[in-house]
Amino acid sequence: MSKLTQQQLESHLWESANILRGSIDSSDYKNYIFGLLFLKRLNDGFVETAKRIEEEEGDDYGWYDRDEHQFFVPERARWENIQAQTQDIGDTINKAFEALEEDNSSLQGVLATIDFNDKEKLPDRLLMQLINHFSAIDLSNANLSEPDMLGRAYEYLIKQFADDAGKKGGEFYTPSKVVELIVKLIKPEEGMRVCDPTVGSGGMLIQSVDYIKSKGGNPRNLTLHGQERNLNTWAICKMNLLLHGLSDHRIEKGDTIREPKLLEGGELILYDRVIANPPFSLSNWGRDEAESDEYGRFRFGIPPKDKGDLAFVQHMVATLNHEGKAGVVMPHGVLFRGGTEGNIRKGLLEEDLLEAVIGLPSNLFYGTGIPACILLLNRNKEESKKGKVFFINGAEDYQEGKNQNTLRGQDIEKIVSSFYKWDDVEKYCRSVSLDEITENEYNLNITRYIDTAKEEEHIDVAQALATLREIENERDEIEEKMYSYLKELGYNG
Repeated sequence: MSKLTQQQLESHLWESANILRGSIDSSDYKNYIFGLLFLKRLNDGFVETAKRIEEEEGDDYGWYDRDEHQFFVPERARWENIQAQTQDIGDTINKAFEALEEDNSSLQGVLATIDFNDKEKLPDRLLMQLINHFSAIDLSNANLSEPDMLGRAYEYLIKQFADDAGKKGGEFYTPSKVVELIVKLIKPEEGMRVCDPTVGSGGMLIQSVDYIKSKGGNPRNLTLHGQERNLNTWAICKMNLLLHGLSDHRIEKGDTIREPKLLEGGELILYDRVIANPPFSLSNWGRDEAESDEYGRFRFGIPPKDKGDLAFVQHMVATLNHEGKAGVVMPHGVLFRGGTEGNIRKGLLEEDLLEAVIGLPSNLFYGTGIPACILLLNRNKEESKKGKVFFINGAEDYQEGKNQNTLRGQDIEKIVSSFYKWDDVEKYCRSVSLDEITENEYNLNITRYIDTAKEEEHIDVAQALATLREIENERDEIEEKMYSYLKELGYNG
């Protein structure tokens, strides 16, 4: 019998979403499908090992010996037990999850976030349909045509759900090409400690591992850490890493700014690489807690209470070791906004922590069309790059899409090779001295340093002024009307 292919697996999984579509909001049903996929995978791997021991040794200890398995699946969590139910199926699944968590410390809290026992949303007939659908695929190792198929299928599902959820998709997923770009810029290596302080569903950590593998390195001794405040997303991240075979990780639950959990002996753990896509311009980010931060993270200044961007940047800087590098996605506002944010930029620049500013195309991310940028931070710049910041205008190179633009392989290559060459290229990239940035009052807006105007843009000044006057006249007429209405209503302000 032929093995399951990547494409068969993915289309089968997407079909399970169609079973739920219509009766459940798309931002909810991803949790059910992720949970069932995980349960089925654990079950099939467990049964496969137990049967192999039985065949090879004529002994049944594989069914109850904890040490023979990465994950032990107790009887009430086994798929055939769930498959046999015709009523209260949701309750049976919940109990299976509880039993799995009790028997496997690495799954503590991961499955408890998913409640299948909601009869209004998930009547028994719908759950039976779903269970039968998952029963049709064999997820044992022997049946998978490639070892990392499940991890990849899980990533595929995460992307599909992000597409489906539109704006809300950005809360747990960064487009994989953007992640690939940052990973290639910061180049993680085997043996390193890598952290994503706003880890989402874990894509940045997984791509760091993939990058090391692609360079012939062994990711086994890599330390992967992360923190995520949304409980469902935290659980998705844990399952994602486990399905990728990355059992050795530490992902904490909680708010990174208000309550950093990645600590050792009461101090922040320091990393070789920090990589993140924090929420853009978060308004309720934890300013009050930052005022009394006991970890000394905000020494360049405390960002305004309605924009948390530079709080995340400073957290990342504070968690880099003396040779550490960080790559972070930011909205353009952090490059030029004044006030405290200007002071924070000044502090980062004066300590020579900023290595590059890379402009990205607009409309790459879920939930926002605004163009973003990548900041590369480095605690240990090469001698030739000290006192300089490299600017790249990557905003013009992309593939246009219906709902979203994407970076292509060639766009990533262009940015990465330009960054490593560090040569000026007209209208595209330029190395800028800190003196010039200081003259510009620490403004990092890319257009200050790279002329991005297109040649053919000749503005007809007379025409522009005429249009402006027309608009002004229209505005005056509308204002007059408005004031006459207000007068009628008795306002004489």
